[in-house]
Order: sequence, then structure tokens, then C-alpha cells
Amino acid sequence: MPTPEDFLDLLTTLSPEEELVRSTVARFVDERALPLVPAAFEEGRFPREIVPEIGALGVLGTSLEGYGCPGLGPVAYGLVCEEFERADSGLRSFVSVQSSLVMYPIHAFGSEEQKKTWLPRLARAEALGCFGLTEPHGGSDPAAMRTRARRSGGDWILDGAKMWITNGSIADVAVVWAQAEEGVLGFLVEKGTAGFAATDIEHKASLRASVTSALYLDGVRVPERQRLPEARGLKAPLSCLTQARYGIAWGACGAARACLETARTYTAERRLFGGALAEKQIVQQRLARMVRGLATAQLLAHRLGVLKRAGTLRPAQVSLAKWNNVRSALEIARDARDLLGGAGITLEFPPIRHSLNLESVITYEGTETIHELAVGREITGVSAF
Repeated sequence: MPTPEDFLDLLTTLSPEEELVRSTVARFVDERALPLVPAAFEEGRFPREIVPEIGALGVLGTSLEGYGCPGLGPVAYGLVCEEFERADSGLRSFVSVQSSLVMYPIHAFGSEEQKKTWLPRLARAEALGCFGLTEPHGGSDPAAMRTRARRSGGDWILDGAKMWITNGSIADVAVVWAQAEEGVLGFLVEKGTAGFAATDIEHKASLRASVTSALYLDGVRVPERQRLPEARGLKAPLSCLTQARYGIAWGACGAARACLETARTYTAERRLFGGALAEKQIVQQRLARMVRGLATAQLLAHRLGVLKRAGTLRPAQVSLAKWNNVRSALEIARDARDLLGGAGITLEFPPIRHSLNLESVITYEGTETIHELAVGREITGVSAF
């Protein structure tokens, strides 16, 4: 009999290595993350105390090879994201940024010195990173970038600001993108560099168990050796976003699973009108619709993994999955919250927390509209941005 959380038996398609990764991270989430997350969310703090343990799991930069990286493949990376988001979007965001938005650009565009310096430490979580692309006035339009880089002798001077940066104030290194005469360039800006500052964004109702920051660069001097030598043009940072969006498509399935399991258990135990809620037709219909949404999202995620492994994955395919899967997860979270009645608004149960988090996830790494337009451009050949 299939389980509601894996209705199509997709776990049977995993390799032994992938199943080991999944079960290892799942056990960590159950034993270490879930006991901490509700209080961290309520207190508005990132549970940084478990970061060394995440590093010790050996899953950061999951699909990258060499330089102390695991080299486990794209499906394994997706499973890591799914399990961490089952705990909380804030934890998956931490893993996504570290892996896809910091380690990936260093691995793909960095010098040999940069790779040797940063990747082993980032893989072990001995160093943390952030990704500075989004700007206060830019939002979904990175081409409107105002952060500037200009040459000064053998160095570069960076001026500008970045907004909504996960891990910003706790990062040891920021991958900062700036507009130069040569086009968009990437730089590694280390914490403590003169003129570089990061401040946390407070009063969030979403992603409360995550660090969200603003970055400020005022005459920041960066030596040439800290420029990513193989990155030139917007294609470089956009390729990083594709990596992160891939992980989000998987991660959303984890949030949906947590909400579905909570709703299924609660309605089986809650008795009203002479029987368990789960015995009522309308409740079974709603649970079945949740399963439909989750199973479809999981199919999309696993298909992306196959295409990524084959090297044929297109950005628009990732856009379709990110759009669909986060939307499905958000609808499942909201419906699960409603099925719990009054109990659904308390942090004793995860649906309200996942629902609030997913309001951010559906916005960051490309809003729903941006992904719709990306798919539209793919099928018509005409850009409507």
C-alpha cells in the first residue's frame, strides 16, 4: 500500500547511495532540527547551533565534485533540500544558499586558488557564505543593477547595496555581483572588509528561522584575485539561480509532506459529529487533493533530477517546477491549516509555519509571475518581460 507522502512509490527508484543520503538527512531532521525549529521560528532566530552538525553530515554542495565536496549527484541534492524543508524553509534556504549560490559559483567560475581556499571550508560549514544579487530597486530585474565595480590600479572598488540576502550577516564571504565596463562581474567579498556591512532585516512574519540581511558596499576595495575570473555577464548569476530554483522545487515537496502528514494524523484522531474527521467525505476529498498536488510536484522534481543528471535540463523547465511545486505546497499548507481548525493557528503544529514561510519561497528566486513568463517565452519564442 503506498504512503500518502510517497503515493507513486518514487523512493523505490532511488539508488542505494541516494537512499542513504535521504535517510541520513531525514534522521537528522527528525532528531536534531524539528525539536529546535518551532521555538526558533517563534523567537525569530536562525538555529545556528546545528550548523556544525549540518557540515558534519557531508551534504553541503551535494552535487559538486572535488575540493572536499561530496559529488553525490543532482537527485541526492534534491532529496537533501526536500528533507531540510520538511523541517523549515529557513533551514533549506541556508543549505540552498551555501550549496547553490556560494559553492556553485566558486566551483563553476572561480580560480584554482579560490576553489582551494573556500570550497573545503564551505563544505564543512567552517565558513558560511551569502549571495548578493537582488537590490532594493531591482527586485525581479537584475539587469537594472546599480551596484558598480570600477578598476583602481590592480584592485576593484565596489559601491552599492543588496537586499533580502539570506545568511548575509553571518556570512564569512559574500558572492557579490556588480556592473562594470566589462559587464556584470562576480567578486568574493570577505567579512570585515573596510566599507562592507551587513544588517539584519527585522519584523519578518515569514522565514523567521532564517537570517535575512541587507548588504552595503561603500568604496569596498577588492583585489583582482577575489574576482571570479570565469564569470562575465548576467548569465553567470542567473545560472546560479537555476541551481537554487532546482533545489526549491524539491524543497517545496518537503513542506507539503509535513503539512499533509499533520492533517492526516489530526483528522484521524479528531472526533466530531459522531466520528473521526477522516471518516467524512469532504475531509477525504481534501486529503486526496493534497496527495494529488504533492505527487505531481514530486514527479516534476524527480524528472528534473533525471534531466539534470543527463545534462539536458533547461532553465524554463526549472521555472515550471519551481512555480508549480511552491504553489502546490502553499495550497496544501493552507488547506492543512484549515483542517486543524483553531489548533491550526498555533505553532504547536507546522502548517501555519510552513504556510507563512512559503509566502516568501513563492516570491524569492523569481516570483511566480517571472516563472510564468519564463515558460511563456520558452513556448512562444517571444519575451514578454
